[in-house]
Amino acid sequence: MSGKRRHGLLMVVTGDGKGKTTSALGLAFRALGNGFRVFIVQYIKGKWKTGEKKLADLLRANVDHLGLDIEIRPMGDGFTWITQNREQDVATTREIWQVSKDAISSNKYDLVILDEINVVMKLGYLDPAEVVAFLKERDPDLHVVLTGRGAPPEVREAADMVSEIQPVKHHYKAGVKAQQGIEF
Repeated sequence: MSGKRRHGLLMVVTGDGKGKTTSALGLAFRALGNGFRVFIVQYIKGKWKTGEKKLADLLRANVDHLGLDIEIRPMGDGFTWITQNREQDVATTREIWQVSKDAISSNKYDLVILDEINVVMKLGYLDPAEVVAFLKERDPDLHVVLTGRGAPPEVREAADMVSEIQPVKHHYKAGVKAQQGIEF
């Protein structure tokens, strides 16, 4: 990172449309191209073999020669309708939140992305007031992105930027299932 002072932003990407994680990943790759150190934790997508995780693993394996610093930690148990166990979902969320807090407090990263954290707050697995209070105390240079549907009002209010992605048309409605390389 250059010697320029920056103002760390709290950014929220929410809404019912497709592309919230994709937007955050685009930001991550822009940041990497500018020498940022990036950490991404995924609250829901732990069981999926996503393209972004495969690429991040490849980049980390070649970090010495590429000079890129990215870590993606998919930690969720999958979607709540898969687990059907609220107690387990809350416990997993608390574990992921601790990993998130550790990454944010570590001073090792320039950008931290909390993928799908809005969903777990909306479901009541994590208190938005706790998240906002912690994020307000972070290093003022650290950029943080929160993705997922249903960003709580407290999170929206605390954010420097909120983008809401709205569905206009989606191939799923025409019967096209999720495709590797497009949805995951």
